[in-house]
Amino acid sequence: MPLDGLTLHAAAHELNTLLAGGKIDKITQAEDDEILLSIRSNQKNYKLLMSANSANPRIYLVKEYKKENPLKAPMFLMILRKHIGGGRILSISQNGFDRSLTLRIEAYDEMRVLRQKLLIIEIMGKHSNIILVDSESGKVTDAVKRVPLSMSSVREVLPNREFIQPPGQNKKNPLIGIGLEEFISVLKSKNSSILKAIYGNFEGLSPVIAREICFRASIDDSLSTYELTDLNYERLKNSFDRLFHDVSVNNIYPNIIMDKRLHTPVEFSAVALTHMEGFNVKHAESISEICEQYFALKDLYERIHQRSSGLRKSIQIKLDRVRTKLEKQTDELNRAHELDRYSKTGELLTANIYMLSKGMKEVRVIDYFDENAPEITIPLDEHLTPSENIQACYKKYNKSKSRIKELGIQIEQTRSEMEYLDNVMVSINNCTSLDSIEEIKEELAREGYYSFSKTEGKKGRKEKSSEPLEFTATDGTEILVGKNNTQNDRLTLKMSKPDDVWLHTKNIPGSHVIIRQNLDDVSEEALYEAAKLAAYYSKARTSSQVPVDYAPRKNVKKPNGAKPGMVIYDDYGTVYVTPDEELVYRLMKNR
Repeated sequence: MPLDGLTLHAAAHELNTLLAGGKIDKITQAEDDEILLSIRSNQKNYKLLMSANSANPRIYLVKEYKKENPLKAPMFLMILRKHIGGGRILSISQNGFDRSLTLRIEAYDEMRVLRQKLLIIEIMGKHSNIILVDSESGKVTDAVKRVPLSMSSVREVLPNREFIQPPGQNKKNPLIGIGLEEFISVLKSKNSSILKAIYGNFEGLSPVIAREICFRASIDDSLSTYELTDLNYERLKNSFDRLFHDVSVNNIYPNIIMDKRLHTPVEFSAVALTHMEGFNVKHAESISEICEQYFALKDLYERIHQRSSGLRKSIQIKLDRVRTKLEKQTDELNRAHELDRYSKTGELLTANIYMLSKGMKEVRVIDYFDENAPEITIPLDEHLTPSENIQACYKKYNKSKSRIKELGIQIEQTRSEMEYLDNVMVSINNCTSLDSIEEIKEELAREGYYSFSKTEGKKGRKEKSSEPLEFTATDGTEILVGKNNTQNDRLTLKMSKPDDVWLHTKNIPGSHVIIRQNLDDVSEEALYEAAKLAAYYSKARTSSQVPVDYAPRKNVKKPNGAKPGMVIYDDYGTVYVTPDEELVYRLMKNR
């Protein structure tokens, strides 16, 4: 979610505590809508990121910032350097409880006169902006996004125009206490769900915070405002007051809510989101640290999705083509098998050659291959002699035998290719890092399924492979899971020992799994947990009772010429398990 008023309130307090009195040493603008202030405060260096990005507007301190600056400085950056470069930050405050912060900055102008400037960041989705305002005149010096009347008839944001606050929404500031009667009156102003009534009538609240207030009060947030009893409203008011009392005294709990299955960020907040059960919670002391982690992870997974979506689409197209090819080959094989009848036809004609003569179009003979010995009609080529008609039948039969053999080999190759591409799709869907995507591209390039663009070629690609996923079974046994086909080969054939236990879903594309223990010594619990990992990191992730084969690793062989990840095995056992997301997360090492 974007920064809401509550999180901004906590951020404003943190930033003001750390940066008030600090000197702006450097200003950069790596993106069109993103500013970075390097600040020296209390003998420490800080980097304050301000972004008016429509999708992810934000402001917080960053520890790492690796974006390169453009060769030519943007106009807004030049103006900022002129007006606030070398200036001191007097204060950082929130405007009411809305999604807007103001940095009050004191800096010398070109006449060496100290003047105050306001650097305002408005976090409002597509209307987000960073605006520099002259404190004395109240006029806009410039903005990262200029907004003429042609773009907005409500509010103009242009140099030398009076700065106007965003249009008010007649919402209440939740930090200003109100009585129970007024609280009920505000929420009952419209007939809507209590969830919508809370975030729709109080400034800076997101649906997530409104849902948390309801949850803490044990009230169904889908209920209508007219359905709640006086007791419901009293509980709701108590929950509301307690939460915002903690916020007002800066008793906060910066945290990120993580999806356990995808390991991706779902939400973040300055208060504990107790209603989001079943998720992993990452806590930090600093709201900036939480924001940096959240947006860094969000940016990472967005980039993983962007980089993998094209690859996924390309592999899917290839898979569809291979399936079509297999269907055609199977149809042709069926037709070739039908030609087997020409062997029987040739023998029947040979047995009845005395009945044949050139110019005949057909002949009726007894089919002695059928126990009922029916009389059948065999078509003939009138231009051929009896012997030539017989030879034509055997020729068709021999041709069908050769084609059946060829098609058998081709179908096996096509099925192998389809299995390989299916495994690639599973690997792509399991990717959690950019390096994993690059490894898959490398593998596909070696197999002739992918060509690096000139841009990708210039970057250079890493030779070192990433490590397999590491898990620890409940009894302490080490379990490793391959992330892609190349890694599956390395894990099974090079990293594991002959007596280690190898697992893989039966006839289902998926990862290779290795238990670092002899099969005779592996506990039943560890074996089943490893099998569940194998099922989870396979195409059958959402299925139940998934068959998983297991065997000593020495029973696993790679045929000559087989594609990456493709192996054969014998003398194995099979267990049936249902993938378990909770278990995967619990067993994951260094999560």
